[in-house]
Amino acid sequence: MTAATRSPALRVVHLPARTPYARKLHSKDILILNETAIRSGATVPAAVNASWLLAHTPLDWLDVLHLHHIDVEDLPTLERLLEACARSGVRVVFTAHDTRPMYGSAMEFTARLQLLLAADVQWVCLTESSLAELACLLGDRPPATVIPHGYVVPPDALLRREREQGSPSARFLMYGASRASRDQLSSVINWSLGVTDPRSTLRLLLRAFSPVDFAPDSRIPLLLETARHDPRIRLSMRPYPSDDDVVDAGLASDVLLLPYLWGSHSGQLELAFDLNLLPVCSRTGHLPEQYRHHQGLVSEPEWFDWSTGHPNLFGERFLTAVENATARMASTSRGLDRTFLDYRAQEHKSVIDAYAQIYGGDR
Repeated sequence: MTAATRSPALRVVHLPARTPYARKLHSKDILILNETAIRSGATVPAAVNASWLLAHTPLDWLDVLHLHHIDVEDLPTLERLLEACARSGVRVVFTAHDTRPMYGSAMEFTARLQLLLAADVQWVCLTESSLAELACLLGDRPPATVIPHGYVVPPDALLRREREQGSPSARFLMYGASRASRDQLSSVINWSLGVTDPRSTLRLLLRAFSPVDFAPDSRIPLLLETARHDPRIRLSMRPYPSDDDVVDAGLASDVLLLPYLWGSHSGQLELAFDLNLLPVCSRTGHLPEQYRHHQGLVSEPEWFDWSTGHPNLFGERFLTAVENATARMASTSRGLDRTFLDYRAQEHKSVIDAYAQIYGGDR
């Protein structure tokens, strides 16, 4: 198709669009409407929700609604949104980042998935294993395409960047929101007491806390207290860490700590591959399959297994993995891997082509 006859770009709204995953899904044929003005004069929020969209019906100002995280949408509102999309001829795509809820109950999460399964929704899974898990959970195989996660940091953004050098000791990074799926507290305490090298550092880059984070059983005050008492721990907070915040922190680090208690997939693991960081990662969900997708192109994470055995052993396994990672870092240089970044650029073209086909449908 020539430029003169090419159809206009497909207008896509991501719900939500604050994650690097959503932001990267653009091309000359795909126009992301989040954070842009629509013809009513309103600006689509980056963190748009179902209620906002229902307040701006009919939805004839977009072509595709791309659902990412559905945990925070109540079932009746989500059902009304799907009906509004059907009335306006909007194609709905759902990327199943998670196979269990980050918020709310498993029953509520499954009910949302069943609603999507019953509707005319095109699913995307990040791994074959997650598709199989969802099929088992729902009792039916979703109409899904498997598209790997792909990069977090665009390779072009790293063309003139390199890892900061000069530290003789391993520099550790842990970042992100405080969630029940991540063990931040015991990991920080174990690092502080178990890593005795005075030149080693741990950077904690946190997303802003909310009142709900300080419920009576909150572990955050103890996390902050631990960080304040170890001068090697560098604590910083952003309202919502930007891509630049995360890349800058990653390029000033050597090891990325991923102490998931549970989870399905990890964009943070893909970031470690982008920046050639050594991941210290719990063997959970489909993270091993994410590594196997790049096997031979990236270093294998330093795994620790929390899937078996008594929970009292978790700290021991984590700290052993940290010690192993420290030893690995002492014997290798970890500049950015330009060959892998070239591969990422080609991989991304395939990811975009696959999404463009799904977005376009029969167009």
